[in-house]
Amino acid sequence: MNAMMRTLLKAPGVSKFLGERLLTLYVVGRKSGKVFEVPVAYTKHDGNLLVGSPFAWGKNLRSGEPIDIQLAGRRRTADVRVVSDEAGVIELYGVIAADNKNFASFNHIDFTADGSPDPDDLRRAFDGGARVFVLTPR
Repeated sequence: MNAMMRTLLKAPGVSKFLGERLLTLYVVGRKSGKVFEVPVAYTKHDGNLLVGSPFAWGKNLRSGEPIDIQLAGRRRTADVRVVSDEAGVIELYGVIAADNKNFASFNHIDFTADGSPDPDDLRRAFDGGARVFVLTPR
């Protein structure tokens, strides 16, 4: 994401409009120690925020370790639980895809005739390295 969008997501008034489904993760590189700003879509679920991704930055997140996030223009800390088992990823990727059609499209997840995310597509996402990060803001 470009610098302008990151700046807009930090502005309280604008971030609520633009960032209705977006938050910024401040991911610390395990080897470099450098902080990376990673804007991601999220889904609210059971009092938590779900973020799904197959990208390498996710390897820097560990269950039980806190992470800084920017949500609705406010920086705060969140607890992280990484879901990487097949059943868990498929279930939660399905929750995210059902809630966010753009996420589904980006991840090549189609829907069955009854409107549910296609189980084969969810399994392919898992096989492609997808993981889910359950964030609990403090």
